[in-house]
Amino acid sequence: MVQTVTSSQISQATQDETSVEIVYGVAMPNPHQHLFEVTIQINHWSAMLLDLKMPVWTPGSYLVREYARHVQDFQAIATATEKPLAWQKQGKNHWQIATDATESITVKYRVFANELTVRTNHLDSTHGYFNGAAIFCFVPDYQNQSFILEVEPPDEAWQISTTLPLLEDSETQFWVENFDVLVDSPVEVGIHESHEFLYADKPHRWVVWGDGDFDADKAIADTKKIIAIEADIYGGGLPYDEYMFLLHLSSSGYGGLEHKESCSLNYPRFGFGDHNNYNRFMQLVAHEFFHLWNIKRIRPKALETFDYENENYTTSLWFAEGVTSYYDLIIPRWADIYDDDFFLESLGKDITRYLNTPGRFVQPLAESSFDAWIKLYRRDANSNNNQMSYYLKGAMVSLMLDLIIRDRHDNQKSLDDVMQRMWQEFGKDEIGFTPKQVETVIAEVAGCDLTDFFNRYLYSTEELPLEKSLESFGLILKPIYDDKKIPYFGAEIKDENNRTLVKSIESGSPCHIAGIDPGDEILAIADYRVNAEQVSKRLQNYHAGDTISITLFQQDQLKTLAVTLAEPQPSSYQVKKNPDASDQQKAKLTGWLCH
Repeated sequence: MVQTVTSSQISQATQDETSVEIVYGVAMPNPHQHLFEVTIQINHWSAMLLDLKMPVWTPGSYLVREYARHVQDFQAIATATEKPLAWQKQGKNHWQIATDATESITVKYRVFANELTVRTNHLDSTHGYFNGAAIFCFVPDYQNQSFILEVEPPDEAWQISTTLPLLEDSETQFWVENFDVLVDSPVEVGIHESHEFLYADKPHRWVVWGDGDFDADKAIADTKKIIAIEADIYGGGLPYDEYMFLLHLSSSGYGGLEHKESCSLNYPRFGFGDHNNYNRFMQLVAHEFFHLWNIKRIRPKALETFDYENENYTTSLWFAEGVTSYYDLIIPRWADIYDDDFFLESLGKDITRYLNTPGRFVQPLAESSFDAWIKLYRRDANSNNNQMSYYLKGAMVSLMLDLIIRDRHDNQKSLDDVMQRMWQEFGKDEIGFTPKQVETVIAEVAGCDLTDFFNRYLYSTEELPLEKSLESFGLILKPIYDDKKIPYFGAEIKDENNRTLVKSIESGSPCHIAGIDPGDEILAIADYRVNAEQVSKRLQNYHAGDTISITLFQQDQLKTLAVTLAEPQPSSYQVKKNPDASDQQKAKLTGWLCH
């Protein structure tokens, strides 16, 4: 199943390229030290200076992560004579080498790799995993030419798994079409399982590192169902020659990162035996696989070409991630991986998260997308109060749009038709779309003017009418209160190191009005000591409108503040089928949930 490429194919593909040759190498002779050894050999160089730059972010994860901070032991030499070449840093991720007109230069550096996430590098005594953006430098103006990548395992028992094609008659050298492909092709090296299967006559594989209760046969069967549904959404066909699902089984990690011909997944090693946790995993699979169309090929104009050194701003991540998040919930239902009850329960949990985020009244959805670089991945105690996830609200807006289209066309049209249009007009040829273009496509599929909808729900903080949207499909949005109807307090409190600390405060809540801050140490309620577990029990003795005293340390100063409690707030929301739904509503619901 491993792709190979011949020298004649390489020659044909590179016949118009510059004569400069670049070969990347990755070795890991002492993996337990967590240091990858990287070499970059540049041949046929003629300029007096050579610049190398390392990306500061990786596509799919919109945060400047400063990958260069893990680089050490940088050196440059003339390849033929091994004479050291002078170099100096010009910026945080920029090295400049005085080549003295040397035609062949070898650059060496090491990268510390002990962070097991889908967007970083990890190396230990059992495996090595690296992402192109987090380990490789590029030569400016030469990113579009092809390269050779050679991977040197520390032990002959270690396997190499990637979607890069092997050079003919080699087990360690790979052909890389350009730097974008290098960034987009994670490499797993080590002792791992590989489970191969065919779908639509195309090879697929699950590559699994780590021990746990992952059931490959079950996962493959359900993965095939997801592939079938998603290919159908986009009109059939799969836009790749082979695909790899790369799974790291870790102690408690969670995450995924999409690539054009693969995805990297991180999941708790014993997170598959429990039915609910397994379903959550298949949602993750559905999400990352959906991305191979939506964002890897159907991309906002700002991401049509990548600037690896700077933020790439767009207001359309709500479409890239929000639409994908909506589909990752409904696709396993359509695939019969779980039933209506589990889907509605999960939808209720997402709505609960949305309605329990005060930041929805502060940050519009389009702004959330634009500000991803400074907010979403940099959460603090006030994040819930001043920001709204474009994943979460984007999924809610996508839900509403799908139901609007289905309602207007009796389930004969849906958001699927939008995705097919976006694929045909933008994805196949990878032409970046503008915010106006995606809004136009949605409105044309819906067959109505959606200008007011977009102004309200993308560009303002007006509340989403979720209850009304669900009602047309025979569903009820039901608020759930704690049995004791505890009055509203508005603080998240946890015990840490024998101290009872305020972790966050909801904006506008009784605690916020009273002047309680995150980081305060709670000592007593009404002069009696409490810990985190006792706070809610103590509040059961009071009613809305009661004023209680809270004794605390604030910046090491002892204070007693008066907090006036408010009306109880729902602790969660449930989405239920309406027993009194009309036949028309029931038919709409069936048409939606059964695809």
